[in-house]
Amino acid sequence: MIMLFIISIIVLVLNIPFGYWRSNVKIFSLQWYLSIHIPVPFIVALRIFFEIGFSWYTYLFLVAAFFLGQKLGSIIYNYFKKSDIVSSCLFMDLYKLVCNR
Repeated sequence: MIMLFIISIIVLVLNIPFGYWRSNVKIFSLQWYLSIHIPVPFIVALRIFFEIGFSWYTYLFLVAAFFLGQKLGSIIYNYFKKSDIVSSCLFMDLYKLVCNR
């Protein structure tokens, strides 16, 4: 059960940059679909590598972590949008924020 929580946190953190990217592109565009679906193979790999299986209760945690990470990325994007340092890449925007001090 502890491993499931750790993997859920990894999934949440993994999805924050993708949620940030998703917030900056046109809805239902190719980039929008990619920002949602690129993390999925990594999540499946985490499931297999850490041997948590595909039981129904694991979906509750991982799907919640997935959508929460996407939402947090969107919230961060909207926060950064107030300043002029917005692009589609969270890491580049954080770099700009840190270097402009």
